[in-house]
Amino acid sequence: MGRIGRIFVVLALCMVINGLMACQPIIANAQPVVVINIKGEIDGGQAALVNRAVADAEGKHARAIMIEIDTFGGLVDSAVKIRDVISQTPIETVCYIKNRAWSAGALIALAHQHIAIAPGGSIGAAEPIPTTEKTIAALKAEFAATANQRGRNVKVAEAMVDKTLGFAGYAEPGQILALTDYQAIEVGYADVSAADRSAVLAYYGLTNYEIVEYNLATQEKLAGWLSNGTVKSLLLSVIFLAVFTEIKTAGMGVAAFIGLFAALLFFGSQWLTGVAGWLELMLFVGGIVLILVELYIPGFGFWGISGIGCILLSFFLTLGGNMVAVNILSISLALAIAVFLLILKFLPSSRLWGKMVLKESETSQAGFSSSRDYSSYLDREGFVVSLLRPAGMMTIDGEKIDVVSEGQYIEPGTKVKVVSVNGSRIVVRPV
Repeated sequence: MGRIGRIFVVLALCMVINGLMACQPIIANAQPVVVINIKGEIDGGQAALVNRAVADAEGKHARAIMIEIDTFGGLVDSAVKIRDVISQTPIETVCYIKNRAWSAGALIALAHQHIAIAPGGSIGAAEPIPTTEKTIAALKAEFAATANQRGRNVKVAEAMVDKTLGFAGYAEPGQILALTDYQAIEVGYADVSAADRSAVLAYYGLTNYEIVEYNLATQEKLAGWLSNGTVKSLLLSVIFLAVFTEIKTAGMGVAAFIGLFAALLFFGSQWLTGVAGWLELMLFVGGIVLILVELYIPGFGFWGISGIGCILLSFFLTLGGNMVAVNILSISLALAIAVFLLILKFLPSSRLWGKMVLKESETSQAGFSSSRDYSSYLDREGFVVSLLRPAGMMTIDGEKIDVVSEGQYIEPGTKVKVVSVNGSRIVVRPV
């Protein structure tokens, strides 16, 4: 090979090497960084958003999950659901506190492996409402366990919930603990103060990755509305009312469709937030089946009571299986019973009911009868056609009718007289 040939070979090798080096970042950074925006009140919609985004991130084998949070707080149960999802994912997690992560938002932030905070941001102020000994103890335990899981100072987390503790140098006993950006860094509750998302990504070495961003979609907004305590209570009341109506009307159908639609909304919102599972659905459907069995196969109330029990248990588990669930169920059941009693009292006399119900009836005064009238045969005579023992047949003026004797056997051909008629029972006696 000549000199020129060797030069071409070297150039070709350089081009191949440069091409491989250029491809390396693309192959290494093929995994995306998933960014989830949490802004405003923490509720079921936010829980549904995180549940969906984390599931997608795991399916895409994401490099990291970053939650950008700005909230004054919200529902503790929704925050706990988000905390559980973040804590259990195998993907690296980063929380960026854009302005504040108070109350329920602080619990979500503590669940992450890394925390970055914007200048002027703050975290803490997680005293529960109502402020009772029980609620403080429960939430303090959640904060302490979450902080301990991520290797953070447990005393700081507890002081964010229980103001009687305080934390030396940052909050006196009697003051609830809330940390500013520089204080959070001092106590190890934040790694860095970053002005924007780019700074956070650069700090954690995530700049060369594709960003996949998640915001509240229509389904999460619907889930948030349906997860509201008042809405859930109203949906349960509609379901209970539908069950009562179906039992009263023996399966008219309209109430059943309304109840099933309410159940679809109730369970659907819980599935979106990652709460309800197949067990709750199976219990609910099983309860409906048992109630239908009671309607068509009398079981002295056993099937009906078992069905109602299964339905109540499914609601109890879906609502969280705690005292809050008991309170919601009690209120909903009481409201349904009250509305049902009002319907029974006022609906039959209302104009609407009058338009829906057929008023005409086939009465005996109008000439209608549910069976043939045999009273015209009383005191008439005829002959026995078949042996009466004591039932058989006789003829009166050539018409055959079923009769019974007064107890004795009467031979065919015997002349008899009709002595009693009671409905379709015709009693005869030998002449």
